[in-house]
Amino acid sequence: MTVLIYLIPIALLLGLAGLAAFLWSLRSGQFDDLEGAAHRILFDDDDDGPGGPDGGRG
Repeated sequence: MTVLIYLIPIALLLGLAGLAAFLWSLRSGQFDDLEGAAHRILFDDDDDGPGGPDGGRG
């Protein structure tokens, strides 16, 4: 039972650390554009590198 004296504060500190990390991510704009990465993956906006569209492999 004495182990609870250690486990309860550790659990509270971990919970507060998780909450602080979540609030930091909200304030820094991590969740502003949820659709952007999903749409960016569909479009090939990269310029063709040296050697043409196949990258000089053929």
